[in-house]
Amino acid sequence: MIKLSLAPSARLVRRLSLGVAVSAGLVMLSLTPAEAAKTTLSLGMTIEPTGLDPTIAAPVAIGQVTWQNVFEGLVTIDEAGKVQPQLAKSWEISPDGLTYTFKLREGVTFHDGQAFDSASAKFALDRARGKDSVNPQKRFFASIASIDTPDAATLVLRLSEPTGSLLYWLGWPASVMVAPNSSADDKTKPVGTGPFKFVSWAKGDKVELEKNAGYWNKDVSVTLDKVTFRFIADPQAQAAALKSGDVDAIPEFAAPELMASFDGDARLMTKIGNTELKVVAGMNNAEKPFDDKRVRQALMMAIDRKTVIEGAWSGLGTPIGSHYTPNDPGYVDLTAKLPYDPEKAKALLAEAGYPDGFAFTIKAPQMAYAPRSAEVMQAMLAEIGVTMTIEPTEFPAKWVQDVMKDRSYQMTIVAHAEPMDIDIYSRDPYYFNYKNPDFNALMKKVQETTDPAAQAKIYAEAQTILADDVPALFLFVMPKLGVWDKKLKGLWENEPIPSNVLTNVSWDE
Repeated sequence: MIKLSLAPSARLVRRLSLGVAVSAGLVMLSLTPAEAAKTTLSLGMTIEPTGLDPTIAAPVAIGQVTWQNVFEGLVTIDEAGKVQPQLAKSWEISPDGLTYTFKLREGVTFHDGQAFDSASAKFALDRARGKDSVNPQKRFFASIASIDTPDAATLVLRLSEPTGSLLYWLGWPASVMVAPNSSADDKTKPVGTGPFKFVSWAKGDKVELEKNAGYWNKDVSVTLDKVTFRFIADPQAQAAALKSGDVDAIPEFAAPELMASFDGDARLMTKIGNTELKVVAGMNNAEKPFDDKRVRQALMMAIDRKTVIEGAWSGLGTPIGSHYTPNDPGYVDLTAKLPYDPEKAKALLAEAGYPDGFAFTIKAPQMAYAPRSAEVMQAMLAEIGVTMTIEPTEFPAKWVQDVMKDRSYQMTIVAHAEPMDIDIYSRDPYYFNYKNPDFNALMKKVQETTDPAAQAKIYAEAQTILADDVPALFLFVMPKLGVWDKKLKGLWENEPIPSNVLTNVSWDE
């Protein structure tokens, strides 16, 4: 009897052992979620997109949400700025440069089940190049004379003239593939072939995407299940959201003066990369006194670019002497072409008939870098007797109407975000009202070859013409200022095209 009361029975021992094992299992299960890597991401952006279809509107914020996440193209552009295969697995270009034959990937479907094939690719390109197209880059497709679809996996573009940049342009957000049955609704409910599907858009707050379980590209490992794009315009609020953990990353942080506030943060890291954002003060070349090259050169020589960068962007930026960035093929550093020299600037003004200077107005869009740059320039121009009045201008609507559409301006300042857009100085019409037949001839010549080395030499010549003619005051390239969680991997540190590519983003736990 005593023996039974002091020792458990064999059955009880088994029960106790089983209980311990179950408890241990529960403990292990409770630890698993904490140890597993996160599969959600909250990413902050300064500007909310006006829509979600990059093929019908120009604002770069559209592509920053949907390009390479929801929508894909025949080809894509990687972080190094190189063209890579995507929905087209290969292509051939005829010796005369007039026929492009693409071999398409098979078995790819849009998020709603529609098939991607040569017919849908033809639909997307015809929509982009058609008479009623509102594509922001419709000019990309102007040389496509006809499109053939010999079979479901073959797409043939026949051109009216050689277009050496065509492959590169086909990698842009404006060139993504859209499906025939859903394209009309892509502005608010985008349907693509990408690694993420659209879930919802709460205007003024956020866009949510979820992982596309049926994504065609098995060579990449998409680890994020859910992504939320949060729209936070105020830089102080951005910094607060990062420090509190409300957002995990802001790949384009809006306040360079606050970057140092993250120094020593245990959780967050900062990254300074390169972009295509060229800050230039464009002049109306058709209006006096800006129709005189000597005046434009004088204004350029009155500007100390490094001081502008210091005042406008806390010293974070790269001076430029033409409308080109150090990332681009054939880049030439032309900042010494018209160096800072106020005395020579005064002499040039006197030679042009303005010994006492003149007065004009600059329309400065209300984005931080623009009024800051203008204020520094205003002080410098005053030193050569030129009075510049700063007119704050709402962006984008008012600025686009006054500058881009009406050409009702004398000078403005804006960051041009398009990669490799030196050709804007040959577009007619364009807001600079600049005309140079020699420059135009180079822009035509660069399209007549697909040889990268030959193109680079032509671009070098073009830069030199602009540096001498000064249709705009070439100031600096804005850097990509990123702030994100140290455990977050795979975000692009550099930006050859405005984007937030999430395909290879993951958490390192």
